[in-house]
Amino acid sequence: MVRNRRLLLGAATAAFAERGVEVSMGEIAQRAGVAKGTVFRHFASKEDLLAAITLQMLDQLIHAADSLLEADDAAEALREFMTAGVEVLAADRAFCEVIGRPSLQHAEVREAIDRLCDAAEALTARAREQGAIRSDITGTDVVLLLGGIHQTAAPLLAAQPQAWRRYLELALDGLSAPGTGALPHRPPHRLHLTDTALP
Repeated sequence: MVRNRRLLLGAATAAFAERGVEVSMGEIAQRAGVAKGTVFRHFASKEDLLAAITLQMLDQLIHAADSLLEADDAAEALREFMTAGVEVLAADRAFCEVIGRPSLQHAEVREAIDRLCDAAEALTARAREQGAIRSDITGTDVVLLLGGIHQTAAPLLAAQPQAWRRYLELALDGLSAPGTGALPHRPPHRLHLTDTALP
């Protein structure tokens, strides 16, 4: 049972990353080398399977943030986190398609998004304290920017897979801009799957 679930998650992650969320459950079963019924014994619907994969990716981003919390250079830690975050998005075609789907209202996914924002806020707070970034930047801003950077570069990625690095650098320059006025809108508090498609 555990082995089949692991096979299914691996096959589904690869299939969705390559082709997006329209991949059929039958194809996923074929890739995993199991019967189609086995897929539904582990995941009642495609939405449940997508939620499980989304949780894996969110956990990967949270781990990346947590692992950088003790770094001496908070600005470099934030840069490394954002680089890792956009790299994850650029490598997975399905993630941005999935995260904001209205039907994906799993409590575990909402909780993981909250944890990701908390982890990003911890990194961002250290960078603010060291004077490395604008004083009005929050962790939620950073999480939103991950998706924004990826979406900006998305039309280029098939031909230029590393194009996102250009837009990441532009975003990082904006975060660290010294002597600028206050941003014109209040910072976001929390991300909600019902009102955004993030990251």
